[in-house]
Amino acid sequence: MSPNRFLVPIVAGLAWVAAEARACELCAIYRAADARGEYSSGFTASIAEQYIPYRREQFNGVSFDRPAADREYLDRSMTHVVLGYNATETIGFAANLPIVSQHYHFTEIPDGFHPTLVDGHETGVGDLALLGRWQVLDKSDMDRGIVLNLLGGVKLPTGSTDALDRQSSSIDRYESVVGPGHNHDALGPVLSGIHLHDLAIGSGSVDGIFGLAGTLRWKRAFLNHQWQYYLRTEGAGHYKFADEFIGSGGPGAFLWLSKNGTLSVQANVVYDTRGADEYRGKASIHTGFTAWYVGPQVALTLGGHFSAVASIDIPVRETGRGFQNVPEYRLNASVNWKF
Repeated sequence: MSPNRFLVPIVAGLAWVAAEARACELCAIYRAADARGEYSSGFTASIAEQYIPYRREQFNGVSFDRPAADREYLDRSMTHVVLGYNATETIGFAANLPIVSQHYHFTEIPDGFHPTLVDGHETGVGDLALLGRWQVLDKSDMDRGIVLNLLGGVKLPTGSTDALDRQSSSIDRYESVVGPGHNHDALGPVLSGIHLHDLAIGSGSVDGIFGLAGTLRWKRAFLNHQWQYYLRTEGAGHYKFADEFIGSGGPGAFLWLSKNGTLSVQANVVYDTRGADEYRGKASIHTGFTAWYVGPQVALTLGGHFSAVASIDIPVRETGRGFQNVPEYRLNASVNWKF
């Protein structure tokens, strides 16, 4: 028999194996996205944790150190409980309810004139966010892909606003003595980088949320990006948090792809900026913030249901206006189950 009669099925078999291997990679990528609730219809449940220690004190963007016994800080943990439903591959909805736990140590001026050192801890439910997703583009083949989602929603005032009410009472007492026309900051006298509005678990306002999320993929490499804009309105205690813009993303790669799961690593860059907050329409010079963070992000999926993501944001540049405490770092982690 001619050797070619043996060679043809061998080559065809090798080609089939190679194609199957590549198809497995593509299927694994889709399973990873599906485990995160990105594609197929159905319900998802997630728990996401973020921990931020606000322990770096600044004045007009310049950091300074106090003696250890005099340092003021706010350590905040936010646990987000998220329930989602994808009606179709292109349309999805989610409800996000944060649980905020924080410990603080700072100087408060409750009557506007007499500083008081406050040390406390509190936990409460924050503002509920309702979000919608529309997948406007999904073009994927064996070697490359592009996915683009538009996001939009509203944040509702379900969290406690006690801190904002205390702040309003303090400012009003101060202005009742010095007069509302007196040349002072909108927040009254400020002696600390931690302010009462920083402790607010809820804002008391109804705010708009707008976003864009996309992924570019080429073989095992990918580039993720997310853009978010928060449109704020005046809330409790006559206080208006400033609008905020957050952009994040970066290049990454799948280190492990199989029918059992995936593992990817990404170099993540975060840009976060917001303007000056307002009290009764007057802007405060002790609010407003711009920062750049970088750090690794690791994502794991197992099967077609479970996924987990962990990352750390390390500040490269943080610039706060006036007297403020800014994050030393930010830890993020989440687990997701697709039903």
